[in-house]
Amino acid sequence: MPRDIDVCDLVGAYPICASCGDQRVMRDASAIWSLGSRGWVLGPTFDSFVCERCGRCNLNWLVDETFRTKRVRRLNDELRHGQADHASIMVTTGIKAKGEPFLAAVTKAVIDFNTFTEGNDPHGEHDFGSIDVEGEKVFWKIDYFDLKLEGHSLDAANPLLTHRVLTIMLASEY
Repeated sequence: MPRDIDVCDLVGAYPICASCGDQRVMRDASAIWSLGSRGWVLGPTFDSFVCERCGRCNLNWLVDETFRTKRVRRLNDELRHGQADHASIMVTTGIKAKGEPFLAAVTKAVIDFNTFTEGNDPHGEHDFGSIDVEGEKVFWKIDYFDLKLEGHSLDAANPLLTHRVLTIMLASEY
């Protein structure tokens, strides 16, 4: 069973000083001399933090939701254009039954879809579309799973944790 993700592990998360709000937070670490590179290499980090501005050591994590939304949107658009890692495209039997020319037309319509609005894309993630192809209403949607496809992704903005599934179906199959 996967663990819950900590806010500091989310894509777009960053620390700030809990006392003064400054983003210049330092963390102790060690460096190890590398014979191979002939230089210092960052070693383990430690649990202590300190604010460069006020010198206090309590911190909060903030999440840049705008950044996260834009990243999810970009990853979803890449999937629709066939450029995604950790992804699958599922086509329902209703789509397949209409033949290869229909499937080709649907695929092109999904790739070309760009009429996202507040009404059909309220979260701004480009994860759903409704299109008309040869007189048929077709839906497509993107879901986010963990890499083993055993549950939901812990962070849809992180492509290293997420397997995206694009499903294309006739509206009548929904």
